[in-house]
Amino acid sequence: MAIKLFGMDVDGVLTDGGIYYGEPALELKRFDAQDGMGVTLLRMAGIVPCIITARGCEAVKRRAEELGIEEVHQKVTDKIGCLMDILERRGAGLDETAYVGDDLSDLCVMVRVGLPIAVANARAEIKQVARHVTRAGGGRGGLREACEYVLKEAGLLDGLAARFREGEARAREM
Repeated sequence: MAIKLFGMDVDGVLTDGGIYYGEPALELKRFDAQDGMGVTLLRMAGIVPCIITARGCEAVKRRAEELGIEEVHQKVTDKIGCLMDILERRGAGLDETAYVGDDLSDLCVMVRVGLPIAVANARAEIKQVARHVTRAGGGRGGLREACEYVLKEAGLLDGLAARFREGEARAREM
């Protein structure tokens, strides 16, 4: 199965799940730099990264821009409907989609995609439907592991790493 689209939740996957509030109406999130490199590797391999999250936050928009993620969908109440719209526009199928989730709001997507992945801190219901569970948690390297798992399964990880060893990679480190 060739993966064309790599979907992910935000809170608990791209972040550690913590939400920090400040004044006035400031929301802060912690992102892992190595997770960012995982997204960069996906893009280098021609796999489209995609964010689908029920919450909305400027920090997510900013991080997505830094990582070159074009498909950013926040405040989504129907995650599977949103994913189906993306797949239709991108000419891909559910069987060509990996998705990383951690909580019940991801379940409707996880049971339909070709490669469901759970981060270590995911709820039991998510781990039960996942084909792969990372050792690291969300916001703590779990997303990087998921990215590398997809790339390794496709036989692409070693070639991408070699490009960095040889200094040929044009992507900037996140």
